[in-house]
Amino acid sequence: MEFKDRLKLERANKGLSQSALAKLVGVHVTNISRYERGENKPTSEVLTKLANALTISADYLMNGSIDENAAQSISDKVLLDQFRKVEQLPEPKKKLVKEFLDAFIMKADLQKKLAV
Repeated sequence: MEFKDRLKLERANKGLSQSALAKLVGVHVTNISRYERGENKPTSEVLTKLANALTISADYLMNGSIDENAAQSISDKVLLDQFRKVEQLPEPKKKLVKEFLDAFIMKADLQKKLAV
């Protein structure tokens, strides 16, 4: 999902028209329309006002949620599901999984260097 889609979705979720959001933010309604069509991006000042008006973070508005970013970055869906499950573990167990992954990656890197 892109900025334009999140903006439109969050505006609709709040029950605001483009005109109402424009008034809250202090921009012309055509700006909101252009943002939602993906023709323009707001300045950082306007982005902050949009986020405040929609009671969401500017980071979410621009970049999406952690889950959206992870789903776009990790193509292996089984691995992504495993990471989500690990995230729910108690902190000591999460630490153990991280240490295991670090050791496994270090070993793989070392093997790769020795093979060259």
